[in-house]
Amino acid sequence: MQGVIREDDFVNSVAQSLQYVSYYHAPDYIRHLAESYRQEESPAARNAIAQILISSRMAAIAQRPVCQDTGVANVFVKIGMGARLQTDRPLGDLVNEAVRIAYTDRDNPLRATMVRDSEFDRTNTRDNTPAITHVELVAGESIRVMVAAKGGGSENKARFTVLTPSASVADWIVSTVEGLGAGWCPPGLLGIGIGGSAEKSMLLAKEVLLEPIDMTDLRRRGPQSRLEEMRIEIYERVNALGIGAQGLGGLTTVVDVKIRSYASHAASKPVGLIPQCAADRHISFTLDGSGPAQFAPPSPDLWPDIVLEEAQGSARRVNLDMLTRDEVAEWKAGETLLLSGKLLTGRDAAHARMAEMLQRGEPLPVSLDGRAIYYVGPVEAVRDEVIGPAGPTTSSRMDGFTGLMLEQGLLVMIGKAERSPATVEQIRKHGAAYLIAVGGAAYLVARAVKAARILAFEDLGMEAIRELVVEDMPVTVAVDAAGESIHTSGPRQWRSPFAAR
Repeated sequence: MQGVIREDDFVNSVAQSLQYVSYYHAPDYIRHLAESYRQEESPAARNAIAQILISSRMAAIAQRPVCQDTGVANVFVKIGMGARLQTDRPLGDLVNEAVRIAYTDRDNPLRATMVRDSEFDRTNTRDNTPAITHVELVAGESIRVMVAAKGGGSENKARFTVLTPSASVADWIVSTVEGLGAGWCPPGLLGIGIGGSAEKSMLLAKEVLLEPIDMTDLRRRGPQSRLEEMRIEIYERVNALGIGAQGLGGLTTVVDVKIRSYASHAASKPVGLIPQCAADRHISFTLDGSGPAQFAPPSPDLWPDIVLEEAQGSARRVNLDMLTRDEVAEWKAGETLLLSGKLLTGRDAAHARMAEMLQRGEPLPVSLDGRAIYYVGPVEAVRDEVIGPAGPTTSSRMDGFTGLMLEQGLLVMIGKAERSPATVEQIRKHGAAYLIAVGGAAYLVARAVKAARILAFEDLGMEAIRELVVEDMPVTVAVDAAGESIHTSGPRQWRSPFAAR
């Protein structure tokens, strides 16, 4: 019946939208990232952007996730006061049913990341429920739904403060972003909420990230309001920090800065900051009773033609099966490597379990002597895949275990973003190396994996220790055996005095 929105249409539309955003980047993001690629002067950052763009196109063709962290489902539902939703169930239950359908799809299963309780029962719910659902009653007779899949790396870098009314929001944002590191996988966006209260400013920051990216047009025509002036100022100053793609140093850290403001108490100025990573995944649709939403794929012409070998330059090929400490000592921070051979995997849970075994005097189930380990939790493989999308996770979560693992003979670690100064010193002390794969290029990385098998801790699921056989897996030396870190030297090289304006 026209005008009545069926329960199935709502559920199926949300489920299909979550599948859609898992393998299609937001088109406006790809357009702006392609422009950043053309303008980038830093070889390391240009290589990283190239990998994201190539991987994005491959994921779109295969309809497989652009990132192994398929994210927390964020669903904003704006219900028209005159809309009729034909259901007796709570709206939250409908959203969670849609998430369950989307994340357990047999053709494109998505990685479940939600745990039952943040503090006491961190058991994975296995279907990525519950979603984070926001509901608002608005004028009209339709239901507007905005869906986003938000990864943990960028979400962990969300920040909140209450400034004095006279304090500069721009100064706080720039200073805060400089201290975030690269764990949020730039180049991306910044969502900023100003005003309201603590929870309102953060909600504003989250929702404004769903607006169209228009920084190129805004700078071309010039600002027409003080808010637009602030957007441009923060955009230019953040990029002047020189953080660059993946924190490697470069011209583009953000492709846009989005700001939404609200009234506040006269004595305070709440400010929320939420970064959006290189896996910019969101879509909106409207239901009016005429049936479920329809989602058209983006044009294949959206992605630029890039030859990865040209972007990588003169990469050094490395045979992991014959790796020596002397060879590792030759690598230099910022250098591109192509890894082939056998590679271990392991994340937080596996490291914690190995540490417990060593403390009890038990032998490890896998020898780390002379090996390389990749911090990854892959998506489940389907069809003829050896492994699902398998991008890196944030390495700093393993910092507390690094010294112990290096004492077992571990030679190489691979992840994303910077390591702590203490960890860098441990790497230097042991003559090891830390490499980064590009966050946001999960499908491209997975194509380098030719074989995979579980060696230990199978009960940990995605966090089990696996042995991968890789061929020409692209990585960048982030910390070399001498203790030089590209996450320090890169931004220093590309930083502009304009950042401190």
